[in-house]
Amino acid sequence: MKFKDYYETMGIERTATADEIKKAYRKLAHKYHPDISKDPKGKEKFQEVAEAYATLKDPEKRQAYDDLGRHPAGEQFTPPPNWQQQFHTDQSGFDDVDLSDLFAAFGQSRHAGRARKNTAVRGQDYEIVAPVSLEQIFRGGEIDVRAELPEYDQHGLAHRVARTFRITVPKGAADGQRLRLAGKGGPGSSGGRPGDLYVVLALQPHRLYRVSGRDLYIDLPLAPWETVLGAAVQVPTLAGAVELNIKPGTAAGQKLRLAKRGLEAADGSVGALYAVVHIVVPKTPGKVERDLFEQLAAASDFNPRQHFA
Repeated sequence: MKFKDYYETMGIERTATADEIKKAYRKLAHKYHPDISKDPKGKEKFQEVAEAYATLKDPEKRQAYDDLGRHPAGEQFTPPPNWQQQFHTDQSGFDDVDLSDLFAAFGQSRHAGRARKNTAVRGQDYEIVAPVSLEQIFRGGEIDVRAELPEYDQHGLAHRVARTFRITVPKGAADGQRLRLAGKGGPGSSGGRPGDLYVVLALQPHRLYRVSGRDLYIDLPLAPWETVLGAAVQVPTLAGAVELNIKPGTAAGQKLRLAKRGLEAADGSVGALYAVVHIVVPKTPGKVERDLFEQLAAASDFNPRQHFA
């Protein structure tokens, strides 16, 4: 089991009062809330703060946490013998247990005498993130996702078990879309039904395309003569390359729209692909090319900076 320094997570001293703990939580929860934070790791930090607060706000859990002693964050450690006796396990029985699950089980065992044994309790819902490529959401299809989910032993102690699920990515799925796997979450108790597993699709950056809603953007490099004289060029799309006619006089930064070459929405509508023109010049022109450019410079009276005057 890896140690987590809950006090360090919340930025407080181990002597902090209950009010100081609550104040620190409110401040950090607001800072890292997924709907507010600009931090790319904001959601992860929000969950860490919530986990720390869940233990430190409860006097009995906090005392039990303090009894574990001080360890560097991330260090492997084993709970003391009284924990092993409580959960009827040896040292190795904690190897695949997360510290947050240990305190969840501590809370359950503490209140077990107060709860009715025949009360059905629904299992916990869990959420995992699954990276998906642009091609996968464009075409749809099945992918495998792996998650470490807790399975509870007869003493209420959760052990992390690796499980693999095959899910169907809907065609045209959106970044951040949540897919529900009913009954694949935590197990229920006393006859309660299991919880659900939610898979959040995380669209990965693409080497060619940028996504904006249902529209795609691609940089289209063109040679100077192609923009001046016009040309027919091949442009890659998710459905295959298409030919795009470049009109004479096309300017850098111009967006050329290819209708229905973007992503499909749930209502069947399809976004567009925008090819953004970039004029690219040869870095090391050959002698013939250089001679031609010099002839053009001598013959042309074109002044792109005329508006400076």
